[in-house]
Amino acid sequence: MALQAGIVGLPNVGKSTLFNAVSNSAKAQASNYRFCTIEPNIGLVDVPDARLEKLAELVKPNRIVPTQIEIVDIAGLVRGASKGEGLGNKFLANIREVDAIIHVIRCFEDENILRDEGAINPISDKEIIDTELQLKDLDSVEKKISRVEKQIRTGDAKIKAEHEVLLRCKEHLEKGKNIRELVLAKEDRSAIADIFLLSEKPVLYVANVDEPSMHTGNKFSDALMESVKNENAQVIIMNNSIEAQIAEMEDAADRQLFMEEYKMQEPALNRLIRSAYKLLNLYTYFTAGVQEVRAWTIQEGWKAPQAASVIHTDFEKGFIKAEVISYDDFIQYGSEAVCRENGRLRIEGKEYIVKDGDVMHFRFNV
Repeated sequence: MALQAGIVGLPNVGKSTLFNAVSNSAKAQASNYRFCTIEPNIGLVDVPDARLEKLAELVKPNRIVPTQIEIVDIAGLVRGASKGEGLGNKFLANIREVDAIIHVIRCFEDENILRDEGAINPISDKEIIDTELQLKDLDSVEKKISRVEKQIRTGDAKIKAEHEVLLRCKEHLEKGKNIRELVLAKEDRSAIADIFLLSEKPVLYVANVDEPSMHTGNKFSDALMESVKNENAQVIIMNNSIEAQIAEMEDAADRQLFMEEYKMQEPALNRLIRSAYKLLNLYTYFTAGVQEVRAWTIQEGWKAPQAASVIHTDFEKGFIKAEVISYDDFIQYGSEAVCRENGRLRIEGKEYIVKDGDVMHFRFNV
């Protein structure tokens, strides 16, 4: 599954530094000038999952394969991006292609790092990005309203309903609000599905704080959290530079000593990656055998044949049944064989909705 979370924010807030830390397959250039990043950098990121490690301890496989998501480092947006300022149209198009947004906001003072917007103000910084996405969305909505109004005279009930949804979106955007905050029924969202609105995408905020504030936050991150409390959005507090240093350490013992020095139980990146994974409404199921213990990514609500397809399309085409053990049962009984002996292995068919953490084995015939 190629679902992507895009890192966005104003210039020089720590986006590329975060990307360098979070990505294990690519390194983004990080420099102290505007538009350092022009083409988006894409990196595959392992999703930390303690369940995978516990399964591996029991099965003792030849290899362990975590699941991954894609993280995209998108260039810094500036005021006026929706009108093309600072290559804005190109950057906004990059955001349109991702499934969720990781919005990095500067929550530290440092006179050595360039800033065009004056004094540090995370709320203002957030609003600049929000406004640019909203203005671009308003343009998209108005263009579709014009197209729909030419068809509405036909009296088609579906076209009329679509028009009403678009007018609601237009009014919402004109009030300076994001579409993700607008309450729309699932069937109503089909009216805007083809215009891929930017402010509809789910968002996760990263408060990039100074080193002394990495555990407690500071007045800037506190202000950010207060400003987004009604958005149903999570805020991750972290120091991007420290995270980048941890990520560069190849020796596990060195990483552990470094984290102990900073009183860290795990990198804040782990929380960020898990939160981004959840933001995308992703579930994990596992396959566990001597050859490998592996995590697989699916969408929440997928049925067993769909889940099987991420291993191979033939698994879905020729699906017969799925042998399923809950993660908790597998850990409690210690192996597939003992789970089977104790009636904890279930046989599920095509209508079974896979649960997060299921340990599965598929039977198929092609």
